Amino acid sequence: MKYLLLLTFIGITLALRDQSIAVRGKLLCGAKPASNVRVKLWEEDSGNVHPKRSVIATIDSLGPDPDDLLDQGYTDQNGEFQLGGGTAELTPIDPVFKVYHDCDDGIRPGSRKVKFALPKSYITQGRVPKKTFDIEYLLFKIIDNLVESSCEK
Repeated sequence: MKYLLLLTFIGITLALRDQSIAVRGKLLCGAKPASNVRVKLWEEDSGNVHPKRSVIATIDSLGPDPDDLLDQGYTDQNGEFQLGGGTAELTPIDPVFKVYHDCDDGIRPGSRKVKFALPKSYITQGRVPKKTFDIEYLLFKIIDNLVESSCEK
């Protein structure tokens, strides 16, 4: 019995694949760089992608495999960022880029959160990304209708 459990554990461990992704770009609030904006790269294990956009509509942590934070940081004074990371999963990872911003929100408390599903074609094998998805520019005034209010996750 112990031998069978050991073989099962080894089989599951060998089935896990190291996968990674990287993303970079520049965030703008109107015509100005969005500096000091929190950005995160996640591997999310549940959720629904909006059918007309690459934006995640709702995401809940379900099942035994929790979401993995791959990397996080802040945009620089020019609004630029670069994130990258990897994790081990049995199935292909579902990478998501999240932005927490206060662009033109006046005195509303908390940040607004925008989530983007990243293309699976940029997922590479191994814990270190070999390709980088370049978002180039994100202009928050254009995507305000996709934003949900949140104070963090």
